[in-house]
Amino acid sequence: MSIFNPADEIQDLQYFGEFGGVNPSISDSSTYTFLSAKTMFDTFEGNTDGCYLYSRHSTPSNLHLGEALAAMEGTETANVAASGMGAITPTILQLCQAGDHIVSSRTIYGGTYAFLKNFAPRLNIQTSFVDITKLAIVEAAINENTKVLYCETVSNPLLEVADLEALAALAKKHNLKLVVDNTFSPLSISPAKLGADVIIHSLTKFINGSSDTVGGVTCGTQDFIDSLRNVNDGASMLLGPTMDSLRASSVLKNLRTLHIRIKQHSTNAMYLAKKFEADGLKTVYPGLTSHPSHEVYTKMMNPEYGYGGMLTIDVGSLDKANELMELMQNRNLGYLAVSLGFYKTLFSAPGTSTSSEIPLEEQKDMGLTDGLIRFSIGLDNNIERTYLAMKSCMEEIGILKTEASAL
Repeated sequence: MSIFNPADEIQDLQYFGEFGGVNPSISDSSTYTFLSAKTMFDTFEGNTDGCYLYSRHSTPSNLHLGEALAAMEGTETANVAASGMGAITPTILQLCQAGDHIVSSRTIYGGTYAFLKNFAPRLNIQTSFVDITKLAIVEAAINENTKVLYCETVSNPLLEVADLEALAALAKKHNLKLVVDNTFSPLSISPAKLGADVIIHSLTKFINGSSDTVGGVTCGTQDFIDSLRNVNDGASMLLGPTMDSLRASSVLKNLRTLHIRIKQHSTNAMYLAKKFEADGLKTVYPGLTSHPSHEVYTKMMNPEYGYGGMLTIDVGSLDKANELMELMQNRNLGYLAVSLGFYKTLFSAPGTSTSSEIPLEEQKDMGLTDGLIRFSIGLDNNIERTYLAMKSCMEEIGILKTEASAL
């Protein structure tokens, strides 16, 4: 019995360009011709494989990328979108209708939170936000109208870890769809193999890896992806979050190196997390035994790819966080920027940036403090040198004591 390895699944796909190119040709067309009127009719009805109708529906470039991402996640197929939110919102709207209810993790990306908390109620879709790590609380939130259980494998920004096997069993028990945003942990975690029904990524982040493209993907069964693309009532088709073919081609090429990049992101993040914790900083990283869900992550993970590239530290106040980030940027140790998965380390104070949509009282309740800094650790060749420079910055502004003052 072969063991599923997501990177091998990507590598085993073979595409040739129109003239024998080692990369598939880019279809730079918004519409496609038909040899007969009947073929056009059949394509509109979704009954013709291999025929293309209009680029909002699909393109060869988008299908190539979707096929590769489905292979990575171990699902039947996938649908790419113009952004992560362009994947998340149609997925939710396809699974829910007026009167339905969602149980969601309380710590999720701010844009997803804002959609579920502020926008979905306009359509009479309600959401209960819960601590996803406490299964009894999750189950207690489920009611007769609940249709979706939603979480992030590793939550943004607190790095809480969802026990996907347990949540999948809970979803099955109550006839719900488990939708998992796996943006923080591509390759490291394979949610479909753990029982998730739908897997979402923001391709903007680790998968693309070069901070030059916005994109998203929904991975799932053929039936579900077909429903998203349906010309009559498919949320992706009718809302139109279409990925451009040129962007799809670019992401596909970057996807080929994801396994190398994720290993380096994880190695560097583990090194820094251990050093920061040893220095006395309040450090959160799933690879640390101090992380409350370290064993859960370890049980779920594909060990070859490590614990991912995201970590947080708490420096006590927003002023100190801003001072440190500005100094680190001035010393060329990274960029004060949102997003993640870049070759360079990125850092931000999520309470005032990527999670600012969450009200301050709710941030406090979930443990999102003013002094929290979220790091997306880069691909630095000499991570020890990076650590020493970061430590020097922390000592300079008084977050860490210098060895001299300690004596």
